[in-house]
Amino acid sequence: MTRPETAAEVFDALGTDYEHAFRTATAQRAAITDLLAALPPAAKVLDLGSGTGRPTAELLAAAGHDVTGYDVAPRMVEIARDRVPAARFVLGDMRELSFEDGSWDAVTTFFSMLQLPRAEQETMIGRLAAWLKPGGLLLFATVPADVDGVDIVFMGHPVRASSFPAETLVERLRKAGLDVIRQDRADFVPDHPGAGPEPHVYLTARKPA
Repeated sequence: MTRPETAAEVFDALGTDYEHAFRTATAQRAAITDLLAALPPAAKVLDLGSGTGRPTAELLAAAGHDVTGYDVAPRMVEIARDRVPAARFVLGDMRELSFEDGSWDAVTTFFSMLQLPRAEQETMIGRLAAWLKPGGLLLFATVPADVDGVDIVFMGHPVRASSFPAETLVERLRKAGLDVIRQDRADFVPDHPGAGPEPHVYLTARKPA
């Protein structure tokens, strides 16, 4: 296997192909729909790993929320700014972001931690919990697996992936002080010749008021 590509390299290369491959992920849209029903009006939402802006930022902004997306891939930020002008998109690595505690009504992260080592994922979960306002919501989606630093091929690109089993992720969210209020699982096959079937887990957690 060749050198694993960074997240920026992978998603710069994929561009709109990623959006196309995941456009039929109905479980993702269902999780966003449930989040929309729980948010206060004009909520301040942080979307980490915002990709092309679709569907997450687009749906949230269309509902009147104040959405800021961060992505590590310059091409993704460029596409998102063009496709979802109602939200703002910034180039940045989530590990380097800093916000005051209680800054956000909600944080969404769809599959954007899979290329972080487990230790960094745990650190990020704690930081996300701190950034939420009391009563705020975290929508966390990933491919659950008991792996740390495993080399795989994702949509034709060599990557190094890490994750936790779903039950362990629930424990990590609770350890960060969050109450898990929704858990959904789905099996999905991205519409791309280099993709294989993936298990998905969608966890929604609330910070106690």
